[in-house]
Amino acid sequence: MVRSKSDSESYIRLPLHIYKSWKEFVPPLLKDERRFHDPKHNASLLNSETVRFLAFMDGQAVGRVMGIISHVYNREHNQQDARFFQFDCIENNQVAEKLLYHVIEWGRAMGMKRIIGPFGFSEKDPQGIQIEGSKSAPVIASASNPNYIQKMIEGAGLSKFKDCVSYIVDIPDKLPSVYQKICQRLIEEKNFEIVSVKKRSELKPHFKDVLSLLNEGYENIYGFLPLSDTDIQYMAEEYLDFIDPRFVKFIRKTTNSEIIAFVLAMPNLAEGFRKAEGRLFPLGFVHLLRCLKSSKKLDLLLGAVHPKYQGKGLTALLAAAIMEEASMAGMKQLDSHLILEENKLMCAEMTRLGAAIKKRYRIYQSAL
Repeated sequence: MVRSKSDSESYIRLPLHIYKSWKEFVPPLLKDERRFHDPKHNASLLNSETVRFLAFMDGQAVGRVMGIISHVYNREHNQQDARFFQFDCIENNQVAEKLLYHVIEWGRAMGMKRIIGPFGFSEKDPQGIQIEGSKSAPVIASASNPNYIQKMIEGAGLSKFKDCVSYIVDIPDKLPSVYQKICQRLIEEKNFEIVSVKKRSELKPHFKDVLSLLNEGYENIYGFLPLSDTDIQYMAEEYLDFIDPRFVKFIRKTTNSEIIAFVLAMPNLAEGFRKAEGRLFPLGFVHLLRCLKSSKKLDLLLGAVHPKYQGKGLTALLAAAIMEEASMAGMKQLDSHLILEENKLMCAEMTRLGAAIKKRYRIYQSAL
């Protein structure tokens, strides 16, 4: 169990050591990992029970796992779920079994009836493990793990809970005709308009709108907890330096200027994170900025449409605006980021765009 500062640092750095020879690995920034495990920066730690386990072999850390119990989520959804998160280890079945055994026993001792994972404090943390498409660069804040992790989790008796899929689509010169017709109709009706921004500073006045849309649009997703102003500020501090305002689009009503939909995308930074090797300084920041300018793949990160206006074609309007910006920026592909397999509407939307599933992520469960 992690208790000391030394153990905590070993826990945070472990993936960089055990996956360093795996060429597809995309390391997180150590700065962000330390913030995640610091209650001064991550308020979720104050509202949850947590535990972290490290496995050692010959004096070297070779595996880790985190246990989480979200009291707020369990109470609001009448559940008794524990979660395991950040499960990383060398390719050794005994190490994996011991790590999973300890976190499962911890959940059972805490009176929980089920364990789910990998899953963090909410759906905004990396979900599941990647089980398909490891050759395709992951999106920021998504899992990056070698294939043997799947065998280890399933070997411990856990089964599928939910799958998320990621679509890749070539950015077209023009959208499919069905999208063009929807956009043309919405433009002619003059009830809605696209809002673009030119500077990062212009995004701040819209944080409240984003908060409201996410809270209303995501409330039925497993693990979602309503975002507070503090949560939005935390996310802004984490990503604002890397947001390109060109790839943020809002839709507002022309009658009262109410923001009712938005989408946020950014260039894929996987190669920049690989070169940064977990560090922003002295050169990590440079690698990331270069990647922002050179990347040819655009990643969708967040998006929502107010429930009252879903099914009216606003996603088509957002898609058209983002695709146009991506094309002008020389982007070649768009990655949908994670979409729940059961979200038939979004999956159908991507299919209409000519997208294909390229990556799959799995969240597991087991009764306790």
